[in-house]
Amino acid sequence: MNLTFAELALQYKQALLDDVLPFWQNYSLDEQEGGYFTCLDTQGQVYDTDKFIWLQNRQVWTFSMLYNQLSPDPDWLEVARLGADFLANKGRDADGNWYFALNRAGAPLVQPYNIFSDCFAAMAFSQFAVASQEDAAKAVALQAYNNVLRRQQDPKGRYNKLYPGTRPLKSLAVPMILANLTLEMVPLFDSAQLDQVLDQTVQEVMTDFLDTERGLLFEAVAPAGDQVDCFEGRLINPGHGIEAMWFLMDIGQRRHDKALIERAVDVVLNILDFSWDQEYGGLFYFLDAAGHPPQQLEWDQKLWWVHLETLVALVMGYRLTGREECWQWYQKVHDYSWSHFADPGREWFGYLNRAGQVHLQLKGGKWKGCFHVPRALFLCWQQFEKLSAKNLA
Repeated sequence: MNLTFAELALQYKQALLDDVLPFWQNYSLDEQEGGYFTCLDTQGQVYDTDKFIWLQNRQVWTFSMLYNQLSPDPDWLEVARLGADFLANKGRDADGNWYFALNRAGAPLVQPYNIFSDCFAAMAFSQFAVASQEDAAKAVALQAYNNVLRRQQDPKGRYNKLYPGTRPLKSLAVPMILANLTLEMVPLFDSAQLDQVLDQTVQEVMTDFLDTERGLLFEAVAPAGDQVDCFEGRLINPGHGIEAMWFLMDIGQRRHDKALIERAVDVVLNILDFSWDQEYGGLFYFLDAAGHPPQQLEWDQKLWWVHLETLVALVMGYRLTGREECWQWYQKVHDYSWSHFADPGREWFGYLNRAGQVHLQLKGGKWKGCFHVPRALFLCWQQFEKLSAKNLA
């Protein structure tokens, strides 16, 4: 890769505006029932009409965020409204908990079994409230965010299938997503209240889940932060760890906390050293910290979101610290990602086998929607524009 910062900014901009967003605008909108189709094949044809709350909310967020931060394009606002209206009417149970899945018409299919549907609802409606200037959207965002805060210590509630008391574990996913979600809520909340949540999440991630000796983030630990020798307790999810670190860099940037940014960069580099596939290239999906066989049979697949979140973390880390290791790793991950996942003119592929061949011929499904690709393209574009401007100054 021998591109200037300005050329990289243009590459990300064109992929976002000319390839990825048009794909979702052209093929995902359910004009009849509302909301979005996310199960799309390579050509954009719908192969399943079920609607998954994570992905519905994430698409509302994407188009609302771009409307707010990039350009007030009325078409983008209407795409966001198509999902927001559908979700506000059909996405929650009588107690205000967000379902996991609905059928095409909006009848519930899967119970609200964890708080992540609520997390993405809060993110989506926070951005949509700013874009639409509608009090009803703000109310939905605040209700969902308060749900998350209320349930964060017991995210699955009565749907938790583990036997209580034998081996209690807490998950990195909860404080990790709270760090990002809380920043999303800034336009709607008092800053003092948000700072309290951010302090708590940063402390928990960097104290309980971080193994300071190895510099790795564990996916699950005991409630007090102790490591547990079992499948779940040894699990390393490289994508989660790296994504969490750019969330913390973002917090550090807003707070002018250079020490937090440097620590987050250290963790990203340690995770990359641990999880890069030396034989075929790319980042493993799951690993066992002790080198044992992971219980996830898909452990050696290469996933789109893992690599995209890594690109965000590395370019952000490089811009904020100037560390050469970030730039060296960025070039390696860039070359792998753009040569394996990108599909000119369309949304990116999501799932590769270990050797880097396309494993599933889909552009969207139950877990992949309009979120990680456009968010990463936008964020990298913005980072490279800042680097380019700094280079010229």
